[in-house]
Amino acid sequence: MSPRYPALPDLWLVTDARNDRVLERALAKLPAGSGVIFRHYHLPPAERRARFAALRRAAHRRGHVIALSGTARQARAWRADAVYGDAAHLIGGPALPRLCTVHSLRELADARRARADAVLLSPVFPTRSHPGGTLLGPIRFRLIAARAGLPVIALGGMDRARARRLKWCKWAAIDGFCDGPTRWNPVDS
Repeated sequence: MSPRYPALPDLWLVTDARNDRVLERALAKLPAGSGVIFRHYHLPPAERRARFAALRRAAHRRGHVIALSGTARQARAWRADAVYGDAAHLIGGPALPRLCTVHSLRELADARRARADAVLLSPVFPTRSHPGGTLLGPIRFRLIAARAGLPVIALGGMDRARARRLKWCKWAAIDGFCDGPTRWNPVDS
């Protein structure tokens, strides 16, 4: 299976209301060529689009890829580099690299049918986003990842130490780059 697009980044910063105040600083300190998944569901549509445009400019200055959580059509209209969502949002629309979050083998099959270019397999570890939620854990994560047939990005409670413990170079985080809501914790390049 040959990829339709150049290789996607190994490291992804996922945005939301919790890390919004540190995003410009975070983008400047991420290793060049990292990825950003823009969610920001908390903003009204016009503010969300304006915030995306500002972060896209900042990301591109550092050579980062930016994916929009939304439909493929919306991602193209907003000039995103990729689209992020569940399998249903990836179907249709202009061609862009497609990232899909999955939590099970069934969802992995849906992502492959939707022609995802990579999946974010979650949650590997406990998260602030879904406290008390069902976890994959390292063993189940690896078993599902082995059946993916496409790049797998670890998500859910990830940070540098957990990525090393998991021995997985592709990972994404919301809080995993920050020491609290406003203090940036740089990643080793």
